[in-house]
Amino acid sequence: MMLAPSPNHSPNIRATMLPAFLLAAATAGPAFAQDAMQSALLARGDGAASILEITWVLAIGGGLIFVAVMAACVAALAGPDALRTALSRRGWVVGAGVVFPVIVLTALLVYTFIAAAAMQRAERAPAAARVQVVGELWWWRVRYLDAGGGLLVETANEIHIPAGQPVDVELVSRDVIHSFWVPNLAGKLDMIPGKTNRLRLQAQAPGTYRGQCAEFCGAQHARMALLVVAQPPEAYASWLQARQRPAAEPGLPQLQQGRALFAAARCGACHTVRGTDATGAMGPDLTHVGSRLSLAAAVLPNGQGALAGWIVGTQHIKPGSRMPAYRQFSGEELRALTAYLASLR
Repeated sequence: MMLAPSPNHSPNIRATMLPAFLLAAATAGPAFAQDAMQSALLARGDGAASILEITWVLAIGGGLIFVAVMAACVAALAGPDALRTALSRRGWVVGAGVVFPVIVLTALLVYTFIAAAAMQRAERAPAAARVQVVGELWWWRVRYLDAGGGLLVETANEIHIPAGQPVDVELVSRDVIHSFWVPNLAGKLDMIPGKTNRLRLQAQAPGTYRGQCAEFCGAQHARMALLVVAQPPEAYASWLQARQRPAAEPGLPQLQQGRALFAAARCGACHTVRGTDATGAMGPDLTHVGSRLSLAAAVLPNGQGALAGWIVGTQHIKPGSRMPAYRQFSGEELRALTAYLASLR
């Protein structure tokens, strides 16, 4: 979330910040559960499973060669005289030093080519969905596209995909080189300014998987994470349809006050809330921010307390981010503003 700075700061800054930070701390537990530890060794996607299989085959093959070489070294250095004499013959030198490595390494190379070709063939299958992910400093802009490349809906830091179906992900960067990596689902691919790279994601089962920027991109590189939520195809279709609707009109007085504060503070200069006058494009789209699992690129679990902490303590939580700490609100105003944002579902 990004808000425009204001020159008018309330004198009760500390009184506003303290309860907000306490609320944020209280909600900073594992509010969004992952279905697997972020690890390439726990494959939950077809791409990750293929890469893991190649890794194990090459590791085992290389390990066997290493064990054989070390055994020959030990025998040559400390073995019986008869064994050491036998190992010094030309046949052993040529067979163990040339023929054996050539056969084993050639077999591993051919296997790798075959496995890589199979992965490429799988990626030619028609995709069930098309998503564009844009690397920003330091968050992820997520845009869902139709078959013709038109924009369906935009969100941030959270990618929903249909489980068991292939999804094409277009990777773009607007500033520096980033790298998109969801270890449980697929391999790593760089995001280079001026170039569009493509990655195929296919989750084997419904679940929530954590990803990470894997290319150093600045001060908050370590806090540039994302979540991939794999849903049953019917649930995904319902989710996508719901996200295309504009923001709901606030009915309660507190929510109406929050929307008025959002407009008065010119938050719409940086953020979009569809259905309102907020049409900013610098920061994340907030139309349905209340339904997301996390805030600030998976730094905080979503919730009203975390929203308050983020608004008043942005530069404490994520120093260097483009959103300034916004400390002008009283406690009551902050509660109204965060209640409005949390209601955007």
